[in-house]
Parts: sequence; C-alpha cells; structure tokens
Amino acid sequence: MPLSGNEATVWALLLPFAAAALGPVLTHRLKHNAAWILAVFPAFIFIHFLSYVPMVAAGQTFTVSYEWIPTFGITFSFYIDGLSTLFALLVSGIGTLVVLYAGGYLKGHTQQGIFFTYLLLFMGAMLGVVTADNMITLFVYWELTSITSFLLIGFDHLRTASRRSALQALVVTGAGGMALLAGFLLVYLASGTWQMSELLTNPDVLRSSSLYLPIFILICLGAFTKSAQFPFHFWLPNAMEAPTPVSAYLHSATMVKAGVYLLMRMQPVMGGTEIWMTVLPFFGGLTLVIGTYLGLRQTDLKLILAYTTVASLGLLVMLTGSSSPHAIQGAVLYLFAHSLFKGGLFMAAGTVDHEAGTRDIRKLGGLRHAMPITFSATVLAALSMAGLPPLFGFVAKEVLYDGLWHAHSGGIFWAFTGVVGNSMMFALAAIVAIKPFLGPKVETPKHAHEGPLMLYAGPVVLSVAGLIAGLFVASTGEWLVNPMTSAIAGHSVTKELHLIPAHINAALFLSLLTIALGSTLFYFSDQLRSFVDRTLKIIGWGPDKGFDQFINATVRLSAFVTRTVQTGDMVMYMRAAFIALIFTLYTPMIITGSWPSLSQFELVTLTEAGIIAVALVGLYAVLTAKNRVTAMVSLGISGFSVAVIYLLFGAPDLSFTQFMVETLSVVILALVMTRLNLQPSDSRSVASKLLDSSLATLTGLGFALTLMSVTQQPFDASLSEFFTAFSRTIAHGRNIVNVILVDFRGFDTIGEISVVMVTGLCVLALIRVRPVSSKNNEETTTQIKQEAKS
Repeated sequence: MPLSGNEATVWALLLPFAAAALGPVLTHRLKHNAAWILAVFPAFIFIHFLSYVPMVAAGQTFTVSYEWIPTFGITFSFYIDGLSTLFALLVSGIGTLVVLYAGGYLKGHTQQGIFFTYLLLFMGAMLGVVTADNMITLFVYWELTSITSFLLIGFDHLRTASRRSALQALVVTGAGGMALLAGFLLVYLASGTWQMSELLTNPDVLRSSSLYLPIFILICLGAFTKSAQFPFHFWLPNAMEAPTPVSAYLHSATMVKAGVYLLMRMQPVMGGTEIWMTVLPFFGGLTLVIGTYLGLRQTDLKLILAYTTVASLGLLVMLTGSSSPHAIQGAVLYLFAHSLFKGGLFMAAGTVDHEAGTRDIRKLGGLRHAMPITFSATVLAALSMAGLPPLFGFVAKEVLYDGLWHAHSGGIFWAFTGVVGNSMMFALAAIVAIKPFLGPKVETPKHAHEGPLMLYAGPVVLSVAGLIAGLFVASTGEWLVNPMTSAIAGHSVTKELHLIPAHINAALFLSLLTIALGSTLFYFSDQLRSFVDRTLKIIGWGPDKGFDQFINATVRLSAFVTRTVQTGDMVMYMRAAFIALIFTLYTPMIITGSWPSLSQFELVTLTEAGIIAVALVGLYAVLTAKNRVTAMVSLGISGFSVAVIYLLFGAPDLSFTQFMVETLSVVILALVMTRLNLQPSDSRSVASKLLDSSLATLTGLGFALTLMSVTQQPFDASLSEFFTAFSRTIAHGRNIVNVILVDFRGFDTIGEISVVMVTGLCVLALIRVRPVSSKNNEETTTQIKQEAKS
C-alpha cells in the first residue's frame, strides 16, 4: 500500500541546487578545499535514501506530490521504490566522491567554482530523473541533464574538440528528449494518466493499446540516444574531452544510465512483447560487441573505458529487453557493479594522467611502485570489470549469463553474444590494470607519484565497495538487488545470491569461456589493435562522421533558405505577409462554408453614409496622390473617419485611441519618410501596382467577411459579464476597459508595449542611417562574400 506525504524527500532532492549556488562562493574563499563542504550535501542525500532501504526491501513504496498544472492533471511528484532508491544511492554516493575528486583534480583552476556549480546542478537533475513520478516532471529533469552535461562536457570551452563534443552530446540527447516527450504524450492518450505509479497498477494498458508501436519507438529513441546505443553510440567516447570528474560521474555511473533507467521503469508496462524482446536485445547486443571491438584499438585510458561503458550499456539494454526475471536480476547486479568499478577506474585513469602527465598506455609502465594506492584500487576495480571472484562483478556475470541462457526467446544466441562482448571487455580490463602499472618503468612527462587524498579516495572507496558487495552478496541481494529487480519485473523477486556457485551449470561454463577468450585477446592485444584499425579504415564512414555531415548539411540548408527567403526586398516581404493573411482568412470559410449572410444587415443612416463617403475620399486621395507625403496625410483621413464611426457607436475610449494612433502615425511617418533617401513618388510598374492592389483588396474583403460572419453568430456575453462583475471586486478598478488592459490582460499589454518599443528603436535606426559611399559599399560587399565562402 503506497505511503504518501514524505516531504523530506523533496527537500533532499533540492539540496544539490542549493549546493550549486554555494559552489563559486565557497571556492572563492576556500579554494579547492570547498569540495569538502560541498560533498556534505550529496552525502546527506545518500544517507536520506539509505534510510529507505529497509522499508523498500519490505515491499513498501512512497509517493509525494504537489500540484503544478492542475488544469492538465500535471503534478510535481516523486515515486520511491526499489528501482529509484538504488539509482538515487548511486547518484548521490558516487556524486559525493566525485565532488571530492574534482576538488583535487581541478586544484588551482580559475573556473573550479563554476565547475562545482555545473556538477551539482547535474546531480540534482539526475536525482529528479530517477525519482520523478509524473512523466512531465521526468521530462523536465531529463532535459536538464542534457543541458548541464553540455556545460560540463564543454567546460574547457577554449578547445575546439570540447565545443564539438558538447554540441554533439546536446544535439543527440536533445533530439532523443523531444522523441521522449512525444512518447509520453502518447502514453497519456493511451492510459489517461501522467503518473508512473498509476501506470504500474494497470500494466496491460499500454500493451493492449493501438498506440503501443509508436510509443515503443519514441521511448526507445529517447533511451537509446541517452544511453549511447548503436547507432547513437558515437557521442559518448567523444564526450571524454570533458575533465575526468565528468567522465567518472556522468558517463559511467549516472547520465548515460538514464536511458537504461527509463527502459527498466517501462518494463512492467511495455515489456514481454515480441517487439520489445527482439529490438532491445538486438540493439543492446550489437552495441555491446561494437563498443568492446572499438575499444580494442584505443591507447588512451579514458577512451578505452569510454568504449567499455558503451558496451556495458548495450549489455544492460540486452538484459532488460529479454524480460526474463533472472536476466533482469543480472541487469540490476551488473548496473550496480558497473557503477562501482567504472567510476573507480575513470578516477584512477584521471589520477594517472594528473600525476604522470599522460593517459597513453604506450607511454606508461611500472607505476605500481610510484602509485601503489591507485594501483591497488585499479586492480580491484578491473577484477570486478573482468568478472573474477570474489568481486561483485563476478556475481553479476554469473547471474546475467544464467538469465540470458534461460531467456524466453533466443536465449542461447544472446548468451553467446554476451560471451563475445565480455571476452573483449575482459581483455580491456586487463589492459587498463596491467599496461600502466606493471612491466619495466617508463619515463613519463611528469615525475609520477601518488596523488593526494582527494584523488585516490574515490577509487579506493568504490573498488573496496565492489569487494565488500561481492563478499556479502547475500545481504546485498536482499537489501538492494531484489527490491530493484521486483520493481523492474513488476512482481516480487526474492532470489538468493551466492558468491560461490552451488553447482556446475551453463553460466559457470560461459564464465570460464569468457576468461579463456579474454586472456587470449589480451595476449594478442597489440596485433588486435592494428587489425581493428585496418578494418575501420576499410569501412571508412561511421556515425561520427555522419554527424558532421548532418550538421554541415543543416547549416548549408539554412543558408540556402535564408538567401531564398530573406532577400532584403521589403515589397516581397509585404506581399508574402498579405498572401499568408489571405489564406488564413479565406481557408476556414471555404472549408466549412461559413460565409456570412448579406440579408441580415440593415441599411446605414445618412450620417454613417456621409462618414463612409469621407473615408472613401481619403482612400481615393491616397491612391491618386502624386507624392508620398500627400499619400501619408491622406491616409489619416480614412483613419479619422473610422474613429468617428467608433464614436457614433458608443465607444469613446476606442475612438480616442484611434484618433491618437492616426495622428501619431501620420506625424511619425512624415518625419521618417522625409529623413530617408526615397523617391518622392511611387515608381512601380502597372503590373506591380495591380498585383499589390489585388492583394490589398482580397485582404480587406477577407477581414470584412470574417467580421460579418462572427457578428452573425449568437453573442456569448459570459466574458463581458465576468469583467463587469469582477473588475471592481478583483482588480479594484471602475473603468472596465482599463482594468482589462492593465490587469486581466496585463501580459498582453506588456507584449504590445514591447512591440511598440522595438518598433520605435527600429525607426530610430532608420532615421540615423547615413549614405554609404560607393567605395565603402564595394568593400563591405566583398567582405560579406568572403565570409560567406569561408
């Protein structure tokens, strides 16, 4: 039975944003030591969510909700169960260590305070993603992770590579976010609810819906782009241009797992279908193999780890897609293990780079004596990544192999796909642990030595946590793994976990096969690197290059559209605007047949006819005027005539406004036109005048017909009655028109004032234009052409 009212969780989720505001201030005063204070915030969040573990393990769930947009049923709400609890613990726990690590890694950096702000903003966004109950709330946090990751990846904005990587990540994940929003809208149409917790109570509502296929495609697009699934995998390795704390946090333990989280969250209501159990394992398995294969050619420690992250995300998607309870449990175990060992390995790689001056494994060796603590932490984390006992990664590999082997559809094939990918991952884990630290000592660009506490605290804590979780795997499974597995599977899962296999089975055989193949691949790693390089050169084109081609094509297309549409010809702009108005006015009447009836109108009085005649005289004067000034003054005659008509029909306020507008219009136009270097008369051709007069006539007639059609409809006085009844009581004003403009439609009035202000500034700019000499004009034209070519 869900509990409600746990408002303390909301305050905990707001803490990272408060810490983000304090980042620059504390850093200005305490320098890099500000990290110790800032790390307290995520540490408190970790403790808060840790308090949920016993209750969540007992099967309880928690919700807290606040009204946001009640008209559309959208709330600011959060849902705590086994899935969100473990993710929140990873985000806050690893976030605590990364904040400390960033304090040491960026020590002395002039923008360290800003970096803390970006990092903590991302932490708050990611916590919101994994705890949000309302889908719109989730989407807002989802997009916030994309924005903050853009800032973090492009932190070193003076480097072209950093800017390109940040833009690439933003475009790919942002596009996926738009697809996700469309998917959520379809989910609402199919289910009638925005709440994830309510969806889980009716798990068949989406599977039985005719909208299931488009929902599936859009949800997958959102998840695949965020979690770097093929063919969107290329952005994640490129994001390694970011500082190492970003890589250790965003691209191993948190952001890239947001897509996996989404698929896990939707598994109870979308999983188990044929398309789910085919598409997800296919793309996940393909990403697993491609990621590890591309990793074999890398010599940069961070890039090696980046490609194994891509592969690991593919493995998680493949396991989630199988919809088998054992495979899902394997996914939970591997997600937990991967967050621990990969976060530690990224930090260790950054420490090596920071203290030795390079991350290239060809320029490293023998660091075990100079950096013993980092070496020990790296070995422990790499053993878990390789899936060797007694580390937690070993248990995860055993369970996921068992789950894939016994999957409902194609289990044996997916199991051997996992062996192929994990064998290459085993080799890459060995490369990361052995190449930099063992063998003869290699002279490095910097004198290598052990880093400060801030740099090795994270790798040590995470690698030891992986060891403890493996040694006490039964308790880990009971308190953390089983509750999360139950949330994903949609029913209670209470499988007991053991470090030592109870008996010889297929999973143990597959693990041994993985170790044998992985050891062989490590032995031939140098030859494999050359082989992978040759194959990629033969292939040539890839998604990364395709992204550049897409961006370049978009830029060229926009330039073409701009050159075609924005010609600088004001006459063409006016014609286009009038043509659009004509289509807007006539299309509804043509489609619906709602033409006005001329028989319902009475004849005008003599006074009204006289005023109309004056207006027509003014119009005739405009059309026959010999110069522009006469035409402008004549135009005011028609405007004043309309103002008199307003006065006759009992609208003095509107009449006064019309008089003022017409007077100012004539004065301003006369002043402006006399300052511009324009021809005194209209020199257009007869054909051009006929075209413009036809457009003007059609537009005016369209407005007249539309107004006639509207006035013939039954009058709805509800709005008028509302303003009459509440202008005095709510807005405290007696003049209803003024109250409407200032209070009820205040934002509209501000907008109109802004438009007038901008127009005035444009008019001022036109008045101040000075003639340009032909020589300067030619130089400017030449410069513009050169810039366009470049």
